[in-house]
Amino acid sequence: MMKSRDIYPIVMLVGLYITFQLIADVTATKIVDIAGITLPAGTFIFALTFTWRDALHKRLGREWARAAIITAAAANIVMALYFWLAIGLPPAPFWGGQDSFAAVLGFVPRITAASIIAEVISELLDTEVYHVLARRIPGRHQWLRVLGSNGISLPVDSAVFVTLAFAGTMPAAGLVSIALGQIAFKMAVTVVSIPLIYLVRDGRLSPAAA
Repeated sequence: MMKSRDIYPIVMLVGLYITFQLIADVTATKIVDIAGITLPAGTFIFALTFTWRDALHKRLGREWARAAIITAAAANIVMALYFWLAIGLPPAPFWGGQDSFAAVLGFVPRITAASIIAEVISELLDTEVYHVLARRIPGRHQWLRVLGSNGISLPVDSAVFVTLAFAGTMPAAGLVSIALGQIAFKMAVTVVSIPLIYLVRDGRLSPAAA
């Protein structure tokens, strides 16, 4: 039987990872302007999921990380479908929030699909890169593992998402501009979030033992 000191880290690492993914997709419906660069509001917390996934990987191992990624994708699909159902249900006559509800929680199928596909591809890539780096980079330089894995997976995420979501709707220069803006802010979040990796101890299922 597992002890509580083993259960809580597992639930927190996996549960919060999925929570961050869901929050990122919901808040992505708002487009913000930061220093002249427009990007979804969910960009910031989504960027955090990559470092959090590294911490999950460190504590629980590669298979747990993969399972969390697939589960988060499934949760996002269920959430999007239920939002679609909830929006379609007839509102009560006395309730006047239908338009606002639909505007906030409604989704564009192409963008939603692009987001989920990009998340799965980039997060699985992050898992494999981190696994390799964890075997080669000593514990005292864990920040290099995070920078190395995120530095590869974050650009892939932005490139896949922007291509699948917007290709054919704007010039190639516009696609590149959007992708570069997202990458810059995501990498900034990565740098700020690096201390998280040091708060999690290596587990018996850590990548060094997996």
